Amino acid sequence: MHDNTAIVLATFGTTVASALNGILAIRDTMAAAFPRTRIKLAFTSNQVRRIWHRRADNGAYLAAHPGLPREILEIQGILAAIATLQDRGYTSLVVQPTHVAPAEEFHDLAAYVRGLLSIRTMKPRWRPFAAIALGRPLLGAYSPDRPYADDIRILAQALADDAALAGRRDAALVYMGHGNRYFPSGGLYLEFAARMRQLYPDILTLIGTVEGFPAFAEVLADLRLHGVRRVVVKPLLIVAGEHATRDLAGPQEDSWQSMFAREGIEAVPVTKGLGEHPAVARIFVDHAAQAAVEAGVELR
Repeated sequence: MHDNTAIVLATFGTTVASALNGILAIRDTMAAAFPRTRIKLAFTSNQVRRIWHRRADNGAYLAAHPGLPREILEIQGILAAIATLQDRGYTSLVVQPTHVAPAEEFHDLAAYVRGLLSIRTMKPRWRPFAAIALGRPLLGAYSPDRPYADDIRILAQALADDAALAGRRDAALVYMGHGNRYFPSGGLYLEFAARMRQLYPDILTLIGTVEGFPAFAEVLADLRLHGVRRVVVKPLLIVAGEHATRDLAGPQEDSWQSMFAREGIEAVPVTKGLGEHPAVARIFVDHAAQAAVEAGVELR
């Protein structure tokens, strides 16, 4: 027998084996907080899942990467993961995303949850789920009860170590977010950077994104304005995957590190995902717990 409640940890996923640390750290923190609740990972990216499924049959890859969790090699998408849990008797779920901003991926995830909750059976007892709660991303979501500005402040407080590192290096602090060309998430990133500057006034903190606004050009313009010659550059991403190893700190000409160097700015890259930071992982635990309470779901 088991309790009928489970947590689905929904993340885009990564194909970089070392970057899994960010995801698994959040999973392990969640499991420690709720030791009697089943935790199941789901990767929302179809392409990322297909790559891991192919690797599961690749003996050479497995030999070169010993210790890969079977859960990753057999990773499911969000709908399949939820269906598997329902088939095994779990009727109350908390779906906790690991998204940074409530943008496109979170919008789609919320649509899946609403669709599942809309199922009505002729006899109420045959409804597949008693409750499905949806947790908030790091930078908050749309809620009349929980102002997103509070979530931004909490994340900024959790990243005090980043400001301290920049201070020791006599550098500005620059984050790389993902961004989105079709969803107006840039304002949340800018508010986060502003909150960092307010909490750590001795450190110039800026943020740019891989896609959308604010772009690298906006970051560079601010650095020029302040006469900055050294920056600590870190991904505002859950995992240090391809964006961190290629777009941020890669050797190619269009990486941020290379473009900073051409401008005479020394870049000190920190290729570590947010999920590996214990205080950030704990934020996701808190968001899952809050969503559960609001939905009347008990996590133990």
